[in-house]
Amino acid sequence: MTVLLIWMIAFALILYFAYQRWNSGLSQGLDKFLPAALKSHGDNREVWVVALAVLGATALVRPVEILLVAILLGLFALVLTKVINVANSTIKH
Repeated sequence: MTVLLIWMIAFALILYFAYQRWNSGLSQGLDKFLPAALKSHGDNREVWVVALAVLGATALVRPVEILLVAILLGLFALVLTKVINVANSTIKH
């Protein structure tokens, strides 16, 4: 129960401060970090702020789980790119 309470407080604080600072640099920083297809260009403020708040609160409360998920997603992306490369090379020949 304590972990849930800490997560909810962290979520609320990150949500509040990210929403307040969206126009003063957070949107531009997010656009520099993301690929062209995901750039916000100042739009979708609510979606990005909630996503950042969820990720931030979870990283504060459960950093090991975030690290494990990042490693698993990286391995999944690596395997997927290898499979696509193999399939692409067999189709060309």
